[in-house]
Order: sequence, then C-alpha cells, then structure tokens
Amino acid sequence: MASIGKLWKHSNVRFKVGFFGVFFFLFLGFVVYLIPHDDPTLFDMWNTYAPPSSEHLLGTTAVGQDIFWLLINSIRNSIIIGVIVATIGTTVGVLIGLTAGYLGGKVDRVLSTITDTFLVIPSLPVLILFTSLISGGATLLVMAIAIALFAWAAPARQMRSMTLSMKEREFIHTARFSGESTFKIITTEILPYSLTWTLSNFMNAVLVAIAMEVTLAILGLSPAMLMSLGNMMRTAQNYNAVLLGHWYWIGAPVVASVCFFVSLFMLITGYNDYLSVKRGR
Repeated sequence: MASIGKLWKHSNVRFKVGFFGVFFFLFLGFVVYLIPHDDPTLFDMWNTYAPPSSEHLLGTTAVGQDIFWLLINSIRNSIIIGVIVATIGTTVGVLIGLTAGYLGGKVDRVLSTITDTFLVIPSLPVLILFTSLISGGATLLVMAIAIALFAWAAPARQMRSMTLSMKEREFIHTARFSGESTFKIITTEILPYSLTWTLSNFMNAVLVAIAMEVTLAILGLSPAMLMSLGNMMRTAQNYNAVLLGHWYWIGAPVVASVCFFVSLFMLITGYNDYLSVKRGR
C-alpha cells in the first residue's frame, strides 16, 4: 500500500487522468454491467430507432436493441479480450525472454530465431486468414488466443535484452557461486527487477489487443454474436447509421474506444514517466 501511495503522490497529472479514465471504463464494464437488464442482443421490432429516453439512455438500434446496454456489454468483452491477450503475451514473452537471455548458447539461438520469426511476420494478414477460417465457431476466448499468437514476441525480445544485461551484474555472479539454482536465480534475482517493466508492457498489450479486435471486427472477421466495440461499429455501419443520422448508435462505440485508448495511453506514458524519474533519468 505504501508503494501505491508513493506512486500516486509522485506521478504526474497524465497518469492520474489516465487512471481515472481507465477506472471509469472498468466501472462501466464490470459494475454497471451487474445491474439487472434485458438481454441487449434480443430484437424488438416494435421499438426501432427510438430516441434517447429514460428507458433507453442512448436510444435503440434498427432492430430495437438498447444501445446503452450494448455499449456496456461491448466495453466489458473488449476489456476481457485485451486482458486475456495481455496476460498470455506478457507471460509467454517474459518466460521466453528470461530463459533465452540467462541460459544463452543453443537455447538462446533457437528461442531468438523463433522470436525474430514472429516479429517479422506481418500479423494482420495472418490474423485475417486465421479468423476467417474459424469465424463460424469463434468465441471470445478463441478471438483472444488468435490475437495473442503475435503478442508475445516483442516482450520476449525486450526481456531477453534486459536479462543479458542483468546476468552480468555482481549480485547474479554471487548468487551463482553460492550454489543457487538457475530457476531460483531467474525467479528471485532477475524477475523482480522486471516487474515494473512487465506492468507497463501489460497495459500496452491491452491497448494493442483491443485495437486489433476492433480492426478485425470492422473487417467483418469477428464473430457476429460477440458483443464488442468493433462489432458495434460494424453493425452500425452495415445498417447505414451514419447516412440515417443515427449518431448515438455509431458514435457511442467510437467515442468509447477513443476515450479508452487515450486514457490507457495516458496511464502507460504517465507510469513510464514515473519510472524514469524514480531511476533518476
């Protein structure tokens, strides 16, 4: 708790604004979501294109779906996808980077070759092909795993560089000569020093994952029944919401995406600035 209080006290305005922004979206997606409400995927053809009201805060769609609750569910699912991708990508990347950097030799060459291969492969075309092949049976988890296929390579490369630098320091040599196992050295001596970087990378991975899901959804490659910010935009586009002037429908997911991206970006950059000041840079 003391470290959290110190972070808040010494962080800049950008970090605090980003924190409140991200917290607001988490509140919408995981607290407001719990309020009892009708299934927003159900059609109500007697109540199409309804204007905003006390019953429908943002109006309804062309098939009578409540836009507000569609947005709440979409925010929740998009965040879940981002967290799953970030968790898989960061965990795998850190483990591979630590192993390659510390063990070196043939292990490093093999793992580095695999990592570099995934780094140079253009992810979007492969994801388009992959999601188009599984689109019929894709679920939220499947979409997250598909995006996570390319989320681990960059953190693995960065973690390897950090480990190569760390393993030459005196306290690592001392631990090795004292008889500590490789596993213990990696987990207790090197890994703790990378936790702040890992947190920053995790937040960035969430941002990239949600942006990738939005891109795939707009291209029509996200499961049609999956409520997400990208799918809300695609559905509104398919029903010509812009031409019909139904701005709440198309505007809600666009504004929510932009605000969430900006908030998360401010949180990441503000946290990185805090780390730079803490290190005396």
